[in-house]
Amino acid sequence: MSDLLIILFTVSEVVLLVVVILFFLRLRKSETLLSGLQASQQEFLKRLQFNTQLENELVATFEQRQQELVALNSQLERKAAELQHLVKLANEYCKSPQFMREIIIQGYRSGKSAVQLAKSTGLGLDEVELIIDQA
Repeated sequence: MSDLLIILFTVSEVVLLVVVILFFLRLRKSETLLSGLQASQQEFLKRLQFNTQLENELVATFEQRQQELVALNSQLERKAAELQHLVKLANEYCKSPQFMREIIIQGYRSGKSAVQLAKSTGLGLDEVELIIDQA
């Protein structure tokens, strides 16, 4: 009986030893898997930081472009106002009697007839002929 007990204890010790070895192998496999997951997590965090940096640069660039567009828009509005003022002055100058007189005199000297000058200036034929006679 004592031999049987010794064999039983030996067999149970061997079984326990096999279970412990299997446990440690499984533990080693889990540690390898965990190390791989940690490395993947670190890579993921690096990518997130890179994406965050790119997003911040994009937002900063967008804000800068918005400010530039606002400045360009205000410059454009100022230039448009200046041009409107210049067009108004040009229209007033074109309607002035002195300017019309110069156009008629130069046109007549270049060989245009009084009828052609009257049509192009919008003045009557008598007015054009009077200006030509005065020159």
